Amino acid sequence: MDMGLKGRKAIVCASSRGLGKGCAAALADEGVDLVINGRNPDATNATADELRARGVEVTVVLGDVSDPATQDALLAACPEPDILVNNNAGPKLRDFRELDREAILAGVTQNMVTPIELIQKVLDGMAERKFGRIVNITSMSVYSPIAGLDLSSGARAGLTSFLASISRSAIDRNVTINAILPGKFDTDRIRAGLEFGAKKSGSSIEAERERQEHAIPAGRFGTPEEFGRTCAFLCSAHAGYITGQNIKLDGGLFASAF
Repeated sequence: MDMGLKGRKAIVCASSRGLGKGCAAALADEGVDLVINGRNPDATNATADELRARGVEVTVVLGDVSDPATQDALLAACPEPDILVNNNAGPKLRDFRELDREAILAGVTQNMVTPIELIQKVLDGMAERKFGRIVNITSMSVYSPIAGLDLSSGARAGLTSFLASISRSAIDRNVTINAILPGKFDTDRIRAGLEFGAKKSGSSIEAERERQEHAIPAGRFGTPEEFGRTCAFLCSAHAGYITGQNIKLDGGLFASAF
């Protein structure tokens, strides 16, 4: 299927690795020119080279996307984005008793405030140009709690509620805002979770991985590549009637009829 995206421009935050990289790669395959972002120069530049090999223009903006200066640099590199993929690292796994006010505010800034700030900066321009796709990478923990990720879950749930009406405010001008809620994907984040779970249960990382995969109806962790293809569809010309939705991508792990 032709996604109707060739020649479009996208900002993909936190895209040097993992799910963000998967989204950037899928968009590159559709002919989208990219501004990618990461904090590690070596990893981010290596990803940029991989993406350029797919035949698109790629600009690198280094820095923490929660830093206003980094956000300004992203918009300077791509003043009129057609697509914004909001992604950011979440707070580390820890017992909620270990969180002080500074840590809580930092987590909310990472996973709620930052995407809102970027949406504020791009939404009206997208509406004027009559095309815009905003995809927020949140988490299945918005629906189903994960021990140790309470701060991440709360901040992402706040983002979801905050955007509920905003996502319906510009669809008449062909601008959509949706979220993808990843379950367990084979990324650095899940590997940190495996270490946390193994330590908590007194088992090995391999045993913890097997236990977690066995609990997923699909019998495996997801891949960044398949996550990216879902993102590309939500960004496509064919998804203009989808907005305000939270797409669960979890191999059937969350058991619910609705």
